[in-house]
Amino acid sequence: MTSTAAAAMVDMADLPMQHPVAPASAAQARARFFNSGNAFDVKLPQVPAQMFLPPQDGRFGVFDCDQSRALGCGFPATTPLMLARYVRLAARDTLLPVDVLATGSVWYVISGGGRLGGAVDGFAFGAGDVFLLPGATGYRLEAGAEGALLWGVGNEPQLAFERAQPAPLADATIDAVHYPAAEIERQFALIFSTGTREQTSGRALIFSSERQAAARNLTPTLTLSFNTLAPRTHQRAHRHNSAAITLVVQGEDCHSMVGGERCPWEPWATLVTPPGAPHSHHNDGVQGARFLIVQDGGLHYHARTMGFEFLEA
Repeated sequence: MTSTAAAAMVDMADLPMQHPVAPASAAQARARFFNSGNAFDVKLPQVPAQMFLPPQDGRFGVFDCDQSRALGCGFPATTPLMLARYVRLAARDTLLPVDVLATGSVWYVISGGGRLGGAVDGFAFGAGDVFLLPGATGYRLEAGAEGALLWGVGNEPQLAFERAQPAPLADATIDAVHYPAAEIERQFALIFSTGTREQTSGRALIFSSERQAAARNLTPTLTLSFNTLAPRTHQRAHRHNSAAITLVVQGEDCHSMVGGERCPWEPWATLVTPPGAPHSHHNDGVQGARFLIVQDGGLHYHARTMGFEFLEA
């Protein structure tokens, strides 16, 4: 091949998307073709390392931590596979219905209390409780005399991406689970009565359930950990391929470092850690810190792609 001919040859990566020639049916006409030079050169927006604050006093309803515009997706999403939200109810108010269009969603009761009813056997909840709900329509949240502020995370974007629907309750992979605050404190006391190894990533309580215990996950795709940080300490810098959504539960003079940027904590703020981003958490105060972290870790554990590694000794 002459140099002139080589120069005139179109680079494979520059070929446009190809259509079939003379398709014989509508099914054949739908075919499209790329090549190994351009099929994987897809530019997607990065997941922003964002912070969301809870709704101000006097504002009631459902408040999504929505980054769909920045992510370039056509459905509410905090990360590509997870959606976080706050729900505030006035005293003795009822939110009906609450539809969980996800495999499951986890909820933390920030303040107040009330009762859950509707799609599953109901139960009363109070401040500091955690509960897990399988996908279903028609849940009902009833606030008590003090009202209620809740925080929840589900995998709605994962299902919306494929326009999928949650399995019927009878076929769901999880059940409704209630973790009362008193039991959570008992578990923390047990954890703090034990020692740790050098490779242990801090002291954290990991939530699971009877049907997900073998995988040690909350749902097939989501993990939930309640992390702690002693005064004047920090969690070693690390990274993982799962995205993380963090709720600040307790901590003064605390901050996170995400991708080299300092992010001061605010009470009950939601922090988004992009997948793969180096990050660490720091407690410069005199009291212990606590923070809830939901990750799409179950998905990565199943795919063997978690990629967790410490970035400092």
